Amino acid sequence: MDNAARTRQRVLALFLPIAAVLYISAEALSPKGTDQVITTTATALNVLSIAARHPAQLYVAGSCALFGLGALAVSYAAIAALVRGRGSALATVAALIGGIGAFCGAITNVLVYPNLAAATAHLTPAAAARFLVTTFNSGFGQVFLYAYFIGQYVAPVLMGYALWRSRSVPRWLAALFVIGLYVAEIQSSGGAIVVLYMLPFAAAMVLLAARIWQAAALPASQPQPEPASVPA
Repeated sequence: MDNAARTRQRVLALFLPIAAVLYISAEALSPKGTDQVITTTATALNVLSIAARHPAQLYVAGSCALFGLGALAVSYAAIAALVRGRGSALATVAALIGGIGAFCGAITNVLVYPNLAAATAHLTPAAAARFLVTTFNSGFGQVFLYAYFIGQYVAPVLMGYALWRSRSVPRWLAALFVIGLYVAEIQSSGGAIVVLYMLPFAAAMVLLAARIWQAAALPASQPQPEPASVPA
């Protein structure tokens, strides 16, 4: 591995702890009750009443969610690079599904955080509720929401199984990645207490980042010499 490739791999490794920090920050900073899909007027009015009291917090939490999901998409590609031999094709599929799912999740979170804060500031409650419900129930919103859910629940188990099969990392670390990410994904906005539940996810991401960083330091394998031809 040349210096340029080594540097690229180490840059990719940095995305894993960054994704963990931003992902956890988004849930910890979200006002309680705002991190939900808004498909009915009753839900919209309830969420709008909460958002009206925390507009700045919504923008900060939304920014963390958007950048965190972007970093998670890159992290899937970085983790897939660890897998060699058995499981490499599965890791590629997992990275593709996870990356697309994280991108769709970022679009979905635009509907939740920035839209919610903007609607609260510039529209009446009734108009804001209609706007949010219409947006979430639109074909556009539904497609990105379903793609987000598929990537959210399918990609981690595929990537974990690929890591498990390849033995490129200890099997307990592959299991910790899957379990930690699932626990992190089911958390809803609930204040600082969610940080405790998401610590296994953060630990898995930091340990995987260390593995990727160490892999970048390994010398490139020497090509095997061609066997000598045997004269007739």
